[in-house]
Amino acid sequence: MSFDSPLLEQPPWSALTTAHAAFALGNGLARRYRPDFAPMAGVREVSEACLQGLAALMAPGDVVSVFGAKPVQAGGDLAVVALKTVEQMVYRHRTAPSDAAAAAAAAPVLLSAADVPAMLELAELAQPGPFAPRTNELGCYLGIRDGGRLVAMAGERMRLDGFTEISAVCTHPDHRGRGLAAVLVRALMQSILQRGEVPFLHVFSDNAAAAALYAKLGFAHRRSLSVTVLRRK
Repeated sequence: MSFDSPLLEQPPWSALTTAHAAFALGNGLARRYRPDFAPMAGVREVSEACLQGLAALMAPGDVVSVFGAKPVQAGGDLAVVALKTVEQMVYRHRTAPSDAAAAAAAAPVLLSAADVPAMLELAELAQPGPFAPRTNELGCYLGIRDGGRLVAMAGERMRLDGFTEISAVCTHPDHRGRGLAAVLVRALMQSILQRGEVPFLHVFSDNAAAAALYAKLGFAHRRSLSVTVLRRK
């Protein structure tokens, strides 16, 4: 099992040209997730030809996010509408941490298509990042219910050869402080590791609380990445 790879330098491009190619629109210049799955996109390289290729995959007003070592300087049919920095964290161990007491107190359940309205509602409230109507189809999504209501969730988003990203980690504001996010992330880590893959994730650079949680679970900082949000004019 390798804990590092050049594929992590531009995760959307790597995912859409390997394990998630079935979810891709595009070609050898640029690829994007289909809009109802996720807003991420990638280019083979940051060049005029590749960015024009990306623009051709977008309708006017469409927005995508491109990950890379540096911000993308766009032009032509594309405009930069936001620049963000995320910290990429990788789990560099072969077994997941355990907390039997926490897991027993709040057992995760597998979420399905029937749960999508509740997942969208929770994502809108907790704002873990982009969550589209079919994001749940990208991988395994787990949730915790309280009184029948979905109060926490997390799942697998980008998947590239040998690596799976944990994403959409969020908890209803009324249920924070119970360790629910940690229970879900540990369960996902275990599943990913059992497949022989490496868990990784991204956290916004100003989200110190989330970064501290992931570090406590054993994730190590790999590098900072720029996320350029592009809109088709």
